[in-house]
This record gives sequence, structure tokens and C-alpha cells, in this order.
Amino acid sequence: MNQPAAYRVSHLDALESESIFVMREVMAEFERPVLLFSGGKDSIVMLRLAEKAFAPARIPFPVMHVDTGHNFPEVLEFRDRRVAELGVQLTVASVQEAIDAGLVRQAPDGTRNRIQTPVLLAAVEKYRFDALFGGARRDEEKARAKERVFSFRDDFGQWDPKNQRPELWSLYNGRVHPGESIRVFPLSNWTELDIWHYIAREKLALPDIYYAHEREVVDRDGMLYAVNEFLPMREGETSFVERVRYRTVGDASCTAAVRSDADVIEKVIDEVAATRITERGATRGDDRVSEAAMEDRKREGYF
Repeated sequence: MNQPAAYRVSHLDALESESIFVMREVMAEFERPVLLFSGGKDSIVMLRLAEKAFAPARIPFPVMHVDTGHNFPEVLEFRDRRVAELGVQLTVASVQEAIDAGLVRQAPDGTRNRIQTPVLLAAVEKYRFDALFGGARRDEEKARAKERVFSFRDDFGQWDPKNQRPELWSLYNGRVHPGESIRVFPLSNWTELDIWHYIAREKLALPDIYYAHEREVVDRDGMLYAVNEFLPMREGETSFVERVRYRTVGDASCTAAVRSDADVIEKVIDEVAATRITERGATRGDDRVSEAAMEDRKREGYF
């Protein structure tokens, strides 16, 4: 007697299904969700998951970019092109406008990553968003690993890692009072390698800087920063041209590149599979401020 064939679900299919379930739960429980979209690889994957979750309808919530004004131009161009293709509403929360209005003050070193937080919280209050999809993964930084899928934020937008709700059997508690909100992380169980495998499977376009290219850089504390208008050269520094790519794209004044020859996705996957340093650990200067730099920012309301 022939036995029925075993039913198998691939690893990527299981991750995709879980993320889509989370997105649909948010639409069922919340009134005004928004997806944080920077044009980076994780938010690109989230946008693809949202497409699948609600097809054939359009994505039923807007996307928002907290714009530091220190972005890589390739990423901004991709952001605008992608939201236009999907026909979704883009809301931009501008750090530069907040500086001009006197709401925030730029750090002495010129970086703007930390002052994104009050700009984000002001936008949440202005548009009354009660659920914010974020692309954080538990493997990218140790403070991220403390997050639940539904991460509760109080009416000041602050996060208390000791005061989180249980998520037994994938049951998510989305109850909030006016002014409170939930950060939702559909990619919580994904890794950087999963993201790249999914990008390859779905044939997703990315900004070119994710692939190896030649760029003028400066070596600062062992990290390769692109020479640009946001990163003035220091006395005694010398720039040079190196073949690099970016593992993550954030504020151009504090996001470094890595030496790489991975100019196609298959090579990137091989490179990511071999590395033992997290993407933020390798490329984000703002995370080196202190041992708990990310957790401190998250407590204040950061992504």
C-alpha cells in the first residue's frame, strides 16, 4: 500500500506564514497601523510580506520614513520608486524640519541617529498611529533580542523590557489605552541570512549599495565610512577608494561599509553565511557609544 507523501513546509515558507499572520492580526486589532519603511533590506522584505498578506487588495496602511536628512541618495531614490510602484501612502517625518523648528538639537559630532526618537514620537502622536511595524530582527543586536513580537510602548512612547506581555501559543495582546502604542516586529524570528534567501527567492530589487562597488571611504576606528557631505574629514585622515558593500543602510554619518567582492546575491549569501559578526556590530558606529547604547535608545522610544 502506497503511503501518502509527507507534507513539508520550507523554512522560508514557515517564516513568511508567521509574519503574514502577525500582519493580519494587527489589521484585526488596531485602528491606525503604519509600516516603518526606510528603503533598507528588512523594510523591503516587510513591504513584500504586506503585499502578500492583503493581496489582491492594496496594502491597507501607510508607510513612514523617519528621515534624518543624512541618507544615502541611492536609498532615497529606491524608497520613492518602490512606494510609487505599490501605490502606498508615504509619510516622511523629517529630522531636519524638527531641527529648524527648534524641537531637537543636533549632536556635536553631527550625527542624527539619536534625535530620530523624538521626531518619531511626534509623528506617532500627530497621526495617532497605534501600531508601528518595524523590521528589527533578534540576531542583529542583543537589545533587539529582548523584544516581543508585540512590544508595548507607554503614552510617552517608552519601552520597559521588564514590563512586556506574554505571547504564549502566538496569542498577541494588542490592547492599548489612548496615547499608548505597540511596536510590531514581524521579522523577529528571521536572521540576516533568512532575509537574503528570501530576497533571492522573491527576486526583490534592492538599492545598489547592498552589493559590492567602488567607493571613496575613510578608515575611522577600523570602520570604513563613505566620504560625503555628512561626514567631514578629520585632521590627519586620508581617504582612499575601496571595493565595499553595505550590510545595513542608516544615517550616512554613522553607517560604515565592509570590504567585499559580493556583487551578486549568491555571493552576498555566501558572505553572510560565513560571517560571525552581526551587521550592526560591524557597521554602526552609534552602537559603539556604550555596551547598552541600543537598549538606552529603545527605552526612550527608538525603533
